[in-house]
Amino acid sequence: MARALQLARKGRFTTDPNPRVGCVLVRDGEVVGEGWHRRAGEPHAERVALAEAGERARGATAYVTLEPCCHHGRTPPCSEGLIEAGVAKVIAAMQDPNPQVAGKGLAQLREAGIAVACGLLENDARALNPGFIKRMQGQGPWVRLKLAMSLDGRTAMASGESQWITGEAARRDVQLLRASSSAVVTGVGTVLADDPSLNVRLGGADLGLPEDLPVRQPLRVVLDSAARMPADARMLGLPGETLVLAGEAAAPAAVERLRNGGAEVQTLPLDVERRLAWPGVLAALAEREVNEILLECGATLAGSALQAGVVDELIVYMAPHLMGDAARGLVHLPGVEQMSQRLELALQDVRAVGQDLRLSWYPKREG
Repeated sequence: MARALQLARKGRFTTDPNPRVGCVLVRDGEVVGEGWHRRAGEPHAERVALAEAGERARGATAYVTLEPCCHHGRTPPCSEGLIEAGVAKVIAAMQDPNPQVAGKGLAQLREAGIAVACGLLENDARALNPGFIKRMQGQGPWVRLKLAMSLDGRTAMASGESQWITGEAARRDVQLLRASSSAVVTGVGTVLADDPSLNVRLGGADLGLPEDLPVRQPLRVVLDSAARMPADARMLGLPGETLVLAGEAAAPAAVERLRNGGAEVQTLPLDVERRLAWPGVLAALAEREVNEILLECGATLAGSALQAGVVDELIVYMAPHLMGDAARGLVHLPGVEQMSQRLELALQDVRAVGQDLRLSWYPKREG
């Protein structure tokens, strides 16, 4: 199963919106076939492994990181393929959260006389696909907030100068985060101030992709209630799609100007404060099969997401320098005035990235 998980990770940058899945076939103590799902529309991991094994799959044990599918989608059901190949046993790391499967694939295998087990290295398997799992459970995309700061928690000088807070290695690491995300989300304030690209600038070799797989650009999403984004923004001239989420009251002329500039514009209701509400934003992106969001934004939008409770994971790059108390802070959290109002975080991981530190946190949920 450890090898199947390793294979599944090869799809980190390519399988979206499908889950990352790996499969290993073992017969008489020997690996006879293995495979991983490369991208939507191509064969699933089990089918790739079966093709490699050929007749040696008969009587083998299949180790797969996700329950085999049992429905017809872009490709035929993997459960049927395993049955037809004469596999003797299937060990799945976890049940598929997709309601179309959700235990039905394992049940079909049992009915065919195949021995079935589920739960081996399940936590590792779940960590491969947090966004797919969450979206299939009807809870929307996984939201990963990325921030960069100095040792004293500053993100820019008072003038707005911020290039560069972190070093080259940390910025490359952010490129890997973008490449693994379904969408990169920012606010119009960041677009107006910095005119960012929000694209993946690494090549296929940098991502370890096979030569025949192109670099996938995540959907770029701009939250812009009044449709103020310039029609000549840099990102609109780059490969990949840009979606502007605007308020229903945005001026039709402004919306049309953005569409003519190459953006897709979707309008959503505003909340009582005339802002885009996070539940509506995440629901709109879930409808587009967005699994994982990388939120790259300023202090105001970052604070809004944290206070709304929609952030699932916080990644902070901390640079080894001091910028002083006149520089700009990390997040804007209006109303937090007492220690009892703090937002509590649970540290998950710390690692050095060049001269910087990368700290990964999960917000603590009540209950």
